[in-house]
Amino acid sequence: MPVENDTLGSVLADVLASSHRLALPAIPGLLQDVGERLGLSSARVYVADLQQRDLVALLAPEQARVSGADGAAAAPETLPVDNSLAGRAYRTETTQLSRPEAGASEQTAWIPVVDGIGRLGVLRVTAPELDAPLLRRCEALADLLAMILAAKQPYSDLLAQTMRTRPMSLQAELLWAFLPPRTIGTAAVTSSAILEPAYDVGGDAYDHSLAGDDLHLTLLDAMGHDLASGGCSATALAACRASRRAGGRLDDIAVEIDSTLDRWIPGRLLTCVIADLDTRTGRLDWINCGHPPPLLIRDRRVVTGALDRAPHPSLGLTGYDIPPPPVHSTQLQPGDRLLLFTDGVTDARSAAGELFGEQRLADAVVRALTDGLPAPEALRRLIQQILVHQDQRLNDDATLLLTEWHPPEP
Repeated sequence: MPVENDTLGSVLADVLASSHRLALPAIPGLLQDVGERLGLSSARVYVADLQQRDLVALLAPEQARVSGADGAAAAPETLPVDNSLAGRAYRTETTQLSRPEAGASEQTAWIPVVDGIGRLGVLRVTAPELDAPLLRRCEALADLLAMILAAKQPYSDLLAQTMRTRPMSLQAELLWAFLPPRTIGTAAVTSSAILEPAYDVGGDAYDHSLAGDDLHLTLLDAMGHDLASGGCSATALAACRASRRAGGRLDDIAVEIDSTLDRWIPGRLLTCVIADLDTRTGRLDWINCGHPPPLLIRDRRVVTGALDRAPHPSLGLTGYDIPPPPVHSTQLQPGDRLLLFTDGVTDARSAAGELFGEQRLADAVVRALTDGLPAPEALRRLIQQILVHQDQRLNDDATLLLTEWHPPEP
């Protein structure tokens, strides 16, 4: 029996109460039970794979045990992000209602599952009639489902396996364990990152975190493409977090990373951009150690050279008396975007040897933002262009970190 509007809270409260000790494989069954209480015929969740190319159905244990003709476990249903209504709900972060086919007795809706502002997947719901009140109840269920998935993701192998299409290298496994969520933000700022090759990343890493009104950004690129490279970036991330959480300034963070590498991983060079953005005032402070300068995007164009400064040496240069890097500052305007990237983005070469280049990068990101795409979707499309340019085979890590400052109107 469907619930009345005034009992929706009790249904969601029941879901929340049961979720604390709920194993992830039980979520599909819980969704179906709750869906029936809300008046749905069915409810199923799909999660985005690691590279955000497909949406993969999360299977209940009894569904996963179903075997095909060859005795293998049945593969979960997958839907393309780029060419499906489910993918449109994911890309645009808006509910999509399918057109009922002639003679059909059920309607279907696809609802984005978003934790805060980080996309996780979509919720598929069906019912004889999906009117506005019922869709609002389903959207509330999708929001609660996002919180449950996000809470269980760090210690769920099932979710990791569902989101992966192939095995991951050891250095990539090490780095992904250290990385924060791809997208974070508040009403004043959004920060989103993407990293390829997702299953074989070597020395690239990113970090972003919020502390009150301050947003911290870090982008690292360690020399090489092996386990030691991944260990170098992971160690640098740990040093960065330890320093800033102890109250260290940007130059303190650089010194801490440098001394940590000198002590534990000597001989490994690392380039980085480390920045702080005051989301109240728009003041941006940053240091750049041997890294490509960030791009400032304002009014749908790249402000040429806005963040170019005299280069400081890379970190990890053991045996040289190098002073701490200088801290640079600039004032952002509301609506400004900041793009950090590693050299694997601009140095990506086509089969004919043509570099992707900074100009192509600038044109691509401006075009994506002009289309009104949110930061996570703009980056997803941008990294696809880079992969297509290099025939899906990156010779180096390619990482992008896009930050938008959008303070609320007074």
